[in-house]
Amino acid sequence: MNVNIKRLSPDAQTPAYAHATDAGFDLVAASDVIIEPGETACVPTGLAFEILEGYEMQIRPRSGITLKTKLRVQPGTVDCGYTGEVGVIVDNIAPDDVFTTRVCYHVDGTVSEASDRKEVLVNTYIIRKGDRIAQAVIKPVEQAVFTEVDALGDSDRGAGGFGSSGVTAKEDE
Repeated sequence: MNVNIKRLSPDAQTPAYAHATDAGFDLVAASDVIIEPGETACVPTGLAFEILEGYEMQIRPRSGITLKTKLRVQPGTVDCGYTGEVGVIVDNIAPDDVFTTRVCYHVDGTVSEASDRKEVLVNTYIIRKGDRIAQAVIKPVEQAVFTEVDALGDSDRGAGGFGSSGVTAKEDE
């Protein structure tokens, strides 16, 4: 499948798959973004995509960032009709702290001096231009037709919702 992209920033990087068998391709930060504890930021990719009709682009977290940092990429959907810049929404879930420091954390686990600021809040992260911040997949879209009815069919679960199936795996009987 061919997906047309438009470079909106000279620092934008063409999306790439890290391995030939990967489902997701990397989205890369086009500029530095500082995210203090408790803050949410939109990290620009510097790219716009022309997604074919009948498809969507799903933005997903990268597992290493989720495991090794307090940064959380929020899943997102880019519809085929949207042709503006794709941004990645990132939350810093580290506890809000009143203490300051002279270092920032990075998505690769390194620490550096907070060069453009004298001090930053403890647990502040900087996403650097060129960091692989999220991954995305192109998937077909199936639209539903909704029909209002007076009653829904029976099922084993019924209206049992959050936590209704328990948390312990059932052993084979």
